[in-house]
Amino acid sequence: MCVKTLRAGQVAVDAEPEIRDHTPAVVIADARHGFSLLAFEQALPLLVAKARANGIAALVVRNCHHFSALWPEVEAIASYGLVGLATNPSHSWVAPYGGRAPLLGTNPLAFAWPRPDGAPFVFDFATSAMARGDMELHRQDNRPLPPGTALDSQGNPTTEAEAALQGSMLPFGGHKGFALSLMIELIAGPLIGDLTSRESLAVDGGEGGAPLHGQLILAMSPAGMGGGDPVASALRAEALLDAVTDQGARLPSQRRYAARAEASRTGKVRISAATIEQIRQLRHGG
Repeated sequence: MCVKTLRAGQVAVDAEPEIRDHTPAVVIADARHGFSLLAFEQALPLLVAKARANGIAALVVRNCHHFSALWPEVEAIASYGLVGLATNPSHSWVAPYGGRAPLLGTNPLAFAWPRPDGAPFVFDFATSAMARGDMELHRQDNRPLPPGTALDSQGNPTTEAEAALQGSMLPFGGHKGFALSLMIELIAGPLIGDLTSRESLAVDGGEGGAPLHGQLILAMSPAGMGGGDPVASALRAEALLDAVTDQGARLPSQRRYAARAEASRTGKVRISAATIEQIRQLRHGG
């Protein structure tokens, strides 16, 4: 999708973000129709400084293309000892609960909690029953989708990925996922003066490019939120997280960090031959 966006001329490849100190607790980064990651990187130091000074701060990224995981943003915030929360709309691919036509985005929500030793606790998930990228992988591999994941273009339940991509995705957890998705649509769209998923898809004009929208990113300081002794609070948080793993359950992101450590140790990563071939095709215009 990022390659399609570049080839369609939708993304400004030479965009230089504009970072604005908007209020004591708000940073605004205008990505100027570039990919969001550079705007985030340039605005991060000011966001961190404001969160430490005020206890909480918000970064509003506007006019950005973003089609990747959200966890790198919140993980970067956690590396400063801050709690991170991030979200954004996408394209209108998801039907509302009880509806049949695409209206909402996959609307991810990402969170990071810093830990005294080791990697932070991080989660990043779409509010749709399946991430759009995962659905595309099912299509490429010709694998059926789990039931309750999508509707075809006629509004009928389907387990065929191709039909789902031409129809509607469904929110996870029925009305609960729908409510979260609608909340994200509002706080990362109209609240920050940027596009909803439906408006983003209209701007795309059928090119199949990455969504154009905004991001709302929050950073919170454990020392500045009035929670008493931050060291004692951190120990209580650790006790809660340890209670999860002590009974054999796995924290979100735990597998990712294990894989990262293994890759760092061996200097190797595993990637399928099919993915390598797809990258080669994209490189040569396929």
